[in-house]
Amino acid sequence: MPENSSCSSASTCSRESCEGCPSKAKGGSGIAKEPMNKASNVKKVIGVVSGKGGVGKSFVTSSLACAMNKAGYKVGIMDADITGPSIPKMFGVHGQVYGTEDGMVPMAAENGIKIMSVNLLLDNEEDPVIWRGPVIAGVVKQFWNETVWGDIDYLFVDMPPGTGDVPLTVFQSLPVDGIVIVTSPQELVQMIVKKAYNMADMMHIPVLGVVENFSYLECPDCGKKINVFGQSHVDEAAKELGIPVFGKLPVDPAYAEKADEGKFFEIDNPYLAAGVETLKNL
Repeated sequence: MPENSSCSSASTCSRESCEGCPSKAKGGSGIAKEPMNKASNVKKVIGVVSGKGGVGKSFVTSSLACAMNKAGYKVGIMDADITGPSIPKMFGVHGQVYGTEDGMVPMAAENGIKIMSVNLLLDNEEDPVIWRGPVIAGVVKQFWNETVWGDIDYLFVDMPPGTGDVPLTVFQSLPVDGIVIVTSPQELVQMIVKKAYNMADMMHIPVLGVVENFSYLECPDCGKKINVFGQSHVDEAAKELGIPVFGKLPVDPAYAEKADEGKFFEIDNPYLAAGVETLKNL
């Protein structure tokens, strides 16, 4: 008897082969979500993803988190990019988290945003994380069920690029309310967006919107918009998939400077206003 009769390969499925299969996550008989830490009360979980690297997921994650924080919400960031964490440095958070009988206590940035990252577990934040997929997936789950998040209105999950172990673990194990896809203005944008969209669709995760980063550079002298990375194609991709565009973000050296200084919480990113309103209405 096949383990999962809803799977297109049901005739050949076994209990072992069904583990990790997206079809198993469908409907009420899908993979059980990891329990929330008993000392946590997280209301909304928002994933930030992309089909490729280098498009600025951490920047978008941090920008959305800061915007919701400024709007008066209690916000946390789970840095699920285990092998390439950057969130703590952007917010000037260093050192190691401590544990209580309830679990690990995330560190807070100057503006109150709570942050959990593998960099906050290492003796030296510059040490590389050389772990295989199952170990990384286990750490991501611990960031959810063994972390004392307390009261959080919006928990943003900054994920590594692609559709591998971490996004799969987050989609299957956490009660994700929706994802934001990040891309850049290049010809292959539609393929990148579709990869992330299709994975979310297979896992029955709502796609809230798409953000185009590095959209243009504004000349500091005349104000002309220069398309450094080519013409934008995000509107076409979003229209085809029926999802809104959260914003088109310019190349702004001031943002990079704040991130390098560990003062990202000081930025004001008005280009994501549409996305912020969508999140408020979830």
